[in-house]
Amino acid sequence: MAIPDYQSIMLPLLELVSDKREWVFRNVVEELSKKYSLTEEERKELLPSGQQPIFDNRVGWARTYMKKAGLIDSPKRGVLRISNKGLEVLQSKPDRINVKFLQKFPEFVEFQTLKRDENEAIAVTDNDIEQTPEESLDISYQKIRKALALELLNKVMSLTPSFFEKLVVELLVNMGYGGSIKDAGRAIGRSGDEGIDGTIKEDKLGLDVIYIQAKRWQPGNVVGRPELQKFVGALAGQGAKKGIFITTSGFTKEALDYSPKNETKIVLIDGERLAQLMIDYDLGVSLVNKYEIKRIDNDYFGEE
Repeated sequence: MAIPDYQSIMLPLLELVSDKREWVFRNVVEELSKKYSLTEEERKELLPSGQQPIFDNRVGWARTYMKKAGLIDSPKRGVLRISNKGLEVLQSKPDRINVKFLQKFPEFVEFQTLKRDENEAIAVTDNDIEQTPEESLDISYQKIRKALALELLNKVMSLTPSFFEKLVVELLVNMGYGGSIKDAGRAIGRSGDEGIDGTIKEDKLGLDVIYIQAKRWQPGNVVGRPELQKFVGALAGQGAKKGIFITTSGFTKEALDYSPKNETKIVLIDGERLAQLMIDYDLGVSLVNKYEIKRIDNDYFGEE
C-alpha cells in the first residue's frame, strides 16, 4: 500500500503505545511499518532532500504533533509513552486523530502560533496538508531549484558561444579542477584539435589533463552516439583517456548506452545537469535567502 500521510499515522501510533510502556522510537517505526504492510522499497523511499526515509519522517512528525498536544510524553531521548490525556482520548474512541482534532488542545494551538513580534501572531493552519513540514519545505525547495535551473539554461542559450566557453571553464574550476581560471587550461574552442574543444588540468598540480567537448545546442538537437565516437577518436589521437562532454541539450539513448571498448572514460553532462551544477557551485547565481533546519544537540545536554 502507499505510504500513509503523517496525520493518518497519529491514531495508530497512539493505539500502539496505549499499553503504557516506554517505546523506543525506532521500534514504533518498525511496528507501524508492519501494520501498513510497507514494502522494503517503500521503507527506503527518501524525502526530496535524500536525508531521511519518508515513512520515518512522517512517524516522527505524528509523534511531535501529539506530544505538543500532550497526548504523548517523552521521558528520555528516543523514547515515548502515552500520557493520561492520550489514554482519555483513546477512551473516547475517535475515528481519526489529525491536526484539526489536536486543535482542541490549547498547548497545540500555542505550538501552531508563530509570533513575529509582541503585537502580531500568525496561526499556522495545515489541516488539509498531507506532507509534514519538512516534506513541504523539501518539495518547495526542489520546485524553486527546478525553476531556477530552467531559467539558467535559457539564459545560457541566449549568450554568445564565447561566453559559454568561458562558463564551462569557470564551472570546472569551481568544481575543483585546475586550481584557478588563469592556469586551469586552454579556453574552450581554441585548441584546434578535431573533436576537442579544450583541455583542463585534472588537479592543481596538473598531473593529468582532461579533454573537453562543449556543445551549445538547442534542446531539440540532441547529441547522438556518432558525436561521442568522434570525441573518443580525438582522445585516442591525443593519447588521452579522460574526457567531459558537455551540452546544453541532451543525449540520445544510444549515446547514453555507449561505452568505449578501450579504457577511455567519458563523463556526459546534459543541459539539466549543467544547470544543477551551476547552482551547486554558485556560478551565475546569487544567494537570496538561507534557511537552516536544526535539531536538539543531545550531546551538549549530556543525555545518555
